[in-house]
This record gives sequence, structure tokens and C-alpha cells, in this order.
Amino acid sequence: MIEVRNKKSKLSVQDLQETNIKNKKIEQFRKLWYSYSRNRSAVFGLILLLIIIFSALFAPFITPYPEHVGAVVDFSKAGLPPSLKHFCGTDLAGRDIFSRMIFGYRFSLLIGIVVLSIAIPIGVTLGLVAGYFNNTWIDTVLMRIVDIFCAIPPLLMALTISAVLPTNLFYAMIAVSAAYWPFHARILYGLSKQLSSEAFVLAAESIGASRFHILFREILPNCIGTIFTKITIDMGLVILMGSILSFVGLGVQPPKPGLGTMIADGSKFLPEAWWMTLFPALAIVLVVYCFNLVGDGMAEAISAQEM
Repeated sequence: MIEVRNKKSKLSVQDLQETNIKNKKIEQFRKLWYSYSRNRSAVFGLILLLIIIFSALFAPFITPYPEHVGAVVDFSKAGLPPSLKHFCGTDLAGRDIFSRMIFGYRFSLLIGIVVLSIAIPIGVTLGLVAGYFNNTWIDTVLMRIVDIFCAIPPLLMALTISAVLPTNLFYAMIAVSAAYWPFHARILYGLSKQLSSEAFVLAAESIGASRFHILFREILPNCIGTIFTKITIDMGLVILMGSILSFVGLGVQPPKPGLGTMIADGSKFLPEAWWMTLFPALAIVLVVYCFNLVGDGMAEAISAQEM
């Protein structure tokens, strides 16, 4: 009976500890959201961003002409200016520009998600390792490689890699990923180097914790806020770079409705058919602006919580 009671008491203590940890996380999230919600421009950007994401996900159901996404031709409606029937006009193939813009958001968001899914794990891991092994050959080798990549402008690197690889969306995303991971490595290097001398890291080392545990269970959780802030800002920049690659013919390929591709096609008929270029360009500006607002709001909310 005594052993059973001891087991029950141990379980109850563990349950209480887990409950306290969950409550602390919930409370931290509430404080973070409260700080974020006080920034009206950040909330405005988040609402617009959610609308864009919702529109992209359910594009086949909310766009007036979902069939205009592919290789559709209707010369009877070619080059029509904006109207109630076609909010953003039509292109020279008679396709509705508004419908193609909404579907174009799909490719833009896909580029951002895939690129950061590749760049962030690589950059974060290398930055953590280099920062933790500060003033060693590991730090020297890794950070010199990062310095070489950072010395090359991201757009130039992405254009060069895309020009060498086959021309399609997949290789364009690989090219942009190769251009962005060094910046995440540089940021995590500084954070890891700073946190490596903190008391909780020294305590973990003193009890014999593995280096993997110290890096990914002690140091990394304290960098999550910075990483998420960097993600929201980088999403806009990656989408912009993906649109540039599509503009020069190295990204989304016709007849798929890439926003950069639509701008390139419409620019040939400026200034007469101005709507073919203006509205896709505004679509890019809008999504980049929304991500920047959200990123700035997150940065302010995290800094306010740490004060």
C-alpha cells in the first residue's frame, strides 16, 4: 500500500509540474498577444495577411474565373480594362487577371514556405554549433564559409544558381534557399555565442548534459522569438526574390500564374494596357508589406515581454 501511494504521489507531482509548465506557456502567449495586439499596424497587417492566405488556399472557390489559371485562350475578351465583370481587367489571352493573381499568391507563399523550410534548419544548426564552439577550429571554418556566402548579394547568387540549373520553380526555390541560409546562421551565431556563457548552460554542462541537449534543448528555445521574427520578415523578401526570378523567366513558368511572370508579360504593353502590370505588382507589394508589419509587431512584442 505504501509503494502504491508513493507511485501515486510521484505521478501527481509530475502532473502538477507539467500543468504548471503548460500554464506558464499559456500565460506567456497571452502576454505576447497582448503586446502584439496593442500595435494597430501589426494587427492590420496580420488581418490582411490572413485574408491573403485564406484567398490563396480557397482560390478555386472564391475566384470568378478559376479555369483561367491554365492555358486558356479567349480572344473575344483579350486586353479588356478593369470593370465589374473583370475587376483587374484581362490579359492578351482573355484571362481574368484578378483570378490569376489570387492563384499567383499560392506560388508566392509556396516559394516562401519551401525556401525558409530549407534555409532555416541549415542556418540555425550551423549558427548554433559555431556560436557554442566559440574560438575553436569549428567556429573558424563554419563562419568563414558563412562570410563567403554573405559577401555575395542574395539576388545575384539566386540569379546565378538559377541560370545554371534547369529552369523551373523547384530549382528556383533551391537557388533562393542557397542565398538565404547564411543570414540565419549569422544571427544564430551571435545569439548562441552570447547564451553559451549563461548560468543555465553552465549548469547543464556541469551535470554532464550532452552537447546535443545543450544546443537544442537549452540554447535553441531561447532563440525561438528571434527566429520567428526573422521568418516573418524574410517571407516577404523571399516572395519578392521569387517574383524577380519569375520576372526574368527563371521561376514560375507559363501558363502558371506567377506574379512576376504576369508583370513581365504585361510590361511589354505599357502604358496602354497598364492594368496587366499594375495589379500584379500591387499584389506583391501588399503581401510583402503585410509580412513586414507582422514581423515588426512580433519584434516589438517580444522585446516588450523581455523587459
